[in-house]
Amino acid sequence: MFSFNKNDLAPFLYNEYSRYLKNLFGCRVQKITLDAGLTCPNRDGTKGQGGCIYCDTRGAGSGAARRFPPDIREQIRQGKEFLGPRYGARKFIAYFQSFSNTYAPLPILEGLYREALEDGDVVGLAVGTRPDCLSPEILDLLGSFGRSHLVWVEFGLQSFHPETLLRINRGHTVEDFITAVAESRRRGLNICAHVILGLPGEGLPEILETARRLSDLDIQGLKLHSLFINRGTPLETWYREGRYQPLTREQYVDWVCRFIELVPGHWIMQRLTGDPQPVELVAPAWALEKRKTLALINETLKKSGGFQGSRYGASGEG
Repeated sequence: MFSFNKNDLAPFLYNEYSRYLKNLFGCRVQKITLDAGLTCPNRDGTKGQGGCIYCDTRGAGSGAARRFPPDIREQIRQGKEFLGPRYGARKFIAYFQSFSNTYAPLPILEGLYREALEDGDVVGLAVGTRPDCLSPEILDLLGSFGRSHLVWVEFGLQSFHPETLLRINRGHTVEDFITAVAESRRRGLNICAHVILGLPGEGLPEILETARRLSDLDIQGLKLHSLFINRGTPLETWYREGRYQPLTREQYVDWVCRFIELVPGHWIMQRLTGDPQPVELVAPAWALEKRKTLALINETLKKSGGFQGSRYGASGEG
């Protein structure tokens, strides 16, 4: 079973995903984002209509299946061809990203996952999904792959506040997330939680409460990013009507630093800012400057003397 060792940690500002993978496999490992052509129960009418207020037609993914049929082998071949030379990657993680990648009949999912893992250079599987899109059989299947490959399940939580989940039309509950984490960990699966900073109605106190609540759970990784306003989404309408204002870069950097100071030091930080599609993005423009934002996060932590886990267990608002 592939996992991480809490004792194999060096004194860095935070535990970067790329470093974690290199330590595990001894070489550069890169994710290949895959689109299996699936959908989401919050878009097809099963749980709701229209999806989350910020979700565009790509489902927060690559939109690869809309460019050509969802041939997983071909997507992996193209991913290796591009990412290998660009990053010096020798091994790869098959990342099912777009929409909810456990939302299909078990035989279909098993075929997709096995197809991705056929390639000898693919050492792991990352499955992005919702916490309300799992069955015991699907969890057992993912757990079985963990005997030969690194397996992460990435759950979109976004916030620990029920009123926020309702406001953004998320379609699942905090309790769904807690249950999904517990059942996944029973199968030995690594869990990465996704959180969005700057959701409507949330300020710094709500963000820090989400950090504290998450820190009480048995999860292994975290992804953070700001709330993008993409074209054709309900959030774009809110923005143009003056009902929502995105975070400034300075706010976002400050909130990220405060957030990661509160979470356990052994978590793997898989993302501290996102990658919006330029053609889809309405605002904020600074979200396209990923390197600058990451540099400011590092600079802010160094100046303050903070680091991941430096305030883990602390109570209060600060």
